[in-house]
Amino acid sequence: MSDAAAKKRGLPQRVKMRHDTHFVEDLVGRHPEDAVGRMLGMRSISPDPNQPRSSMGELDELVESIRSKGVLEPILVRPVDEADDTESGYRIVSGERRYRAARRAGLDEIPAIIMEIDEDEALEVALVENLQRKDLTPFEEAEGYRALGEIHGYTQEQIAAAVGKGRSGVTESLQLLQLGQPVRQAVEALGVHSKSVLLGILKAGRSEQEQIEMLEHVAEGSLSREDLREQVRRQSRARKGGRQKPPVFTFKDPEKTFSLSVKFRKTTVEKDDLIAALEKILDELRTERA
Repeated sequence: MSDAAAKKRGLPQRVKMRHDTHFVEDLVGRHPEDAVGRMLGMRSISPDPNQPRSSMGELDELVESIRSKGVLEPILVRPVDEADDTESGYRIVSGERRYRAARRAGLDEIPAIIMEIDEDEALEVALVENLQRKDLTPFEEAEGYRALGEIHGYTQEQIAAAVGKGRSGVTESLQLLQLGQPVRQAVEALGVHSKSVLLGILKAGRSEQEQIEMLEHVAEGSLSREDLREQVRRQSRARKGGRQKPPVFTFKDPEKTFSLSVKFRKTTVEKDDLIAALEKILDELRTERA
């Protein structure tokens, strides 16, 4: 086959086709009898409208790489149900960036792995692959983890294994979802996308307004990551040292025939509160005796 023909077919030139080990390959391993690899015509493939990735990012470098070397990693597709009313025969599960770049590179065909999986599993694969990207914002990552847990029933350990991250990293990402929408909007507007900084603001800021003010200070350079950590440490020490225990009132009979203790849940108790509590106890006892 000539180099020109190989380029049109999306085959790599003098480069062995690879398929890195990741979630998609694990999925193929789970269904070896269903996975079929072949060259597919570009016109027979359509993107998934429910793809969780809203932006494909910059494709110029990938287009040039495909023009030079071909498609080095096959895309994953599933056969389209006839009821979907589409002209294409296959829908992309994983690899839409490669597909779009291959179209721009002028390819007629692309290497693909065809799998018989349902729509739910296809969305699961697309979501996990999306989470393996390096350019996700902290909130995109956190929302993806939440979707895996709530929609697909993943535990945090399973999420970590699927995306190749540590369990603690997944837990920290999910904590960011505690930040309110106004704070998230400020994050995007100010361009503060460091997860550790956002976690520090979450722990140090008591109100949304305080959190937004901290973000502004971070963006202008007057508040560093270490400054945030120190604020969190100071607040933690203050909470531990200044926390009041609920008061306990104890009465001991001078004749030592009995003692009585009354413990309150609130930390500030007046004399009238104690009298009211004792009267309530007496009322209860009188009612039971009656």
